Order: sequence, then structure tokens, then C-alpha cells
Amino acid sequence: MDFHQLAAQRQSDRAYDTSRPVEREKILRILETARLAPSACNSQPWHFIVVDDPALKDKLADAEASRLIGINHFTKQAPVHIVIVEEKPNLTAGFGSWIKDKNFAHIDIGIVAAHIVLAAEEEGLGSCILGWFNEEKVRALLGIPSNKRVLLDILIGYPTCAQHPKKRKTLEEEVSWNAY
Repeated sequence: MDFHQLAAQRQSDRAYDTSRPVEREKILRILETARLAPSACNSQPWHFIVVDDPALKDKLADAEASRLIGINHFTKQAPVHIVIVEEKPNLTAGFGSWIKDKNFAHIDIGIVAAHIVLAAEEEGLGSCILGWFNEEKVRALLGIPSNKRVLLDILIGYPTCAQHPKKRKTLEEEVSWNAY
């Protein structure tokens, strides 16, 4: 499959085959792809925590679900969670972020998340990126120091939902040439 097909096929999956574990080799290939992602000044401001222990995964899913607004109740189905913790950027990237008033670490983590979900798709796996969760509970559950930010959790598993058409703006709505 070429890259365009891969990007077109990838979707946020919210239903996973709970009887089918994800092979460790596939997770390692996904993480290797993530490791190769570019970052500002080669800062690599991320740390990945792979959660595949069933009991811990269920506790993590509980910390991510919200009864109040009714979201993320599907997270227990995913056999693997890749939690992304923001690490301190190197001096050059940190200084650049301050000078340019842009959080390069967050941009970099967005890039690495895209690498993860596209690598998962190439492996025949589904994925869903979560950013809405109780960060304090996740931090406590996974032993993450209080001075670290937990930015994302990416669910990985064999999807059970059908491919659905993507609703996207047209190129004409999103692109201009030579001026805004």
C-alpha cells in the first residue's frame, strides 16, 4: 500500500477484538517507527509507556472514561495503550520555543503520534488517539513523576468496526496559494 492509501485508510477505531492480543513484534516495529520521527533540534521530547497488562490496562481505561460526559467507554477493549509523556526538550528546542512562542515539544509529540497510528495501520491494527482523560489518575497509576505531563494515550488493537468514509473539508476550503 502506498502512503496515500495508508493515510486514507487509517481511522480512529473505537471497537477492538478483545480476544486477539497484539503481537509484541508489531508493537516493537511501531515504537521503532515512532523513534525515527523528526523533532525540533532532534529534541525527542517524549517517553512511551506501553500498557498491555490486562489488569493495569483496565485501571488505565477507568481513568480515561468519563461518566459525566459519556466519553472513552470503549478504552477497555483495546489490548494495548501507548501513553506518551512529555519530556523536557533539549536546550536549543526549549530556547527556540521560548523565543518563537511555539511549544515545539507539543508539535513534536503530534508528529510522533501520527507516526504511531500510521505504523499501526500498516501492521493491520486499528488505533485511536486520546487526549481527554484524568491526567493525575494516569500519572499516579503509571508512576509518572508529578513534574511530567501525560499528553496522549494511543489505543492499539485489531479493530472490529467497519471502514467508514472520512468527512473532510475540500482542498479548496483548506488551501490557498501564495497568500491567505
